[in-house]
Amino acid sequence: MVKVALVTGSNKGIGYAIVRGLCKQFDGDVILAARDGSRGLAAVSSLEKEGLHPKFHQLDITNQESIDQLKVFIAETYGGLDVLVNNAGMFVPPGDKESAEVAKTTIRVNYFGTLAVLQTMMPILNSGARVVNLAGGLASVVFRKSSPARKKVICDAASVHDVTDVMNNYVQSVKDGVLEQEGWPVDIPKMMSPAYCIGKMGINMLSPITQKMIDADTSRSDILINACCPGATSTDMYRGPGGKTIDEGADTPLYVALLPPNVPEPRGQHVFQRKILEWMKHGPSCK
Repeated sequence: MVKVALVTGSNKGIGYAIVRGLCKQFDGDVILAARDGSRGLAAVSSLEKEGLHPKFHQLDITNQESIDQLKVFIAETYGGLDVLVNNAGMFVPPGDKESAEVAKTTIRVNYFGTLAVLQTMMPILNSGARVVNLAGGLASVVFRKSSPARKKVICDAASVHDVTDVMNNYVQSVKDGVLEQEGWPVDIPKMMSPAYCIGKMGINMLSPITQKMIDADTSRSDILINACCPGATSTDMYRGPGGKTIDEGADTPLYVALLPPNVPEPRGQHVFQRKILEWMKHGPSCK
């Protein structure tokens, strides 16, 4: 059976570069998934001009039916999934004050959309599969600036339900105007987009939890689920100085996606510049 890799949100930016890298290094088919069909097909066409041959499939990570359709396609065509890169996400440049709608939409896409893909695809992961969740070092800013009580809630999260409660609490706190009372930081620089940072923190929190879940399934083995930070990369989401090229930004995600068989770690961890990093202790930047 032919192996298969799936990269979500990959018609441009880091996702596009990850597809390019997988086409060159992964022994199997690579699915370039995007919400917009025309943009996805254009990206495939562009890579074909480089002599690469990704497949395209439409995927909206906020639509469960869309996710289910892709799962069925992969299961019927390939028998299972060997690499999953959860790259799709969104970033809304914040104004002077983050609105409740921006917070809700950002968390819905970056956390709940990623979670939906992860939970839907986990049952069809083959033994030896690699899962990469694109997160970010800026999540550490949220953690370090949170109150002791909020930090404890984050540290104590031991299930997907617990992480989801943390994300829902943030959205509700923005809506109700009680961020400080709930222990959330109120001094995150607006250029970072608080909701974006917090959604990525949720992804960091999910990875060790889902790793433990997959480890409990004795019918499969050697499946690794890790989060990683690509670093500040010049894309539509990042417009600051000193950004990496998209291929440089894809380096760590590709490293995690192509980890060799039976490596002891990283396993349910956060990786930055090809090294395991304790994101709760990390500094304010992933540059």
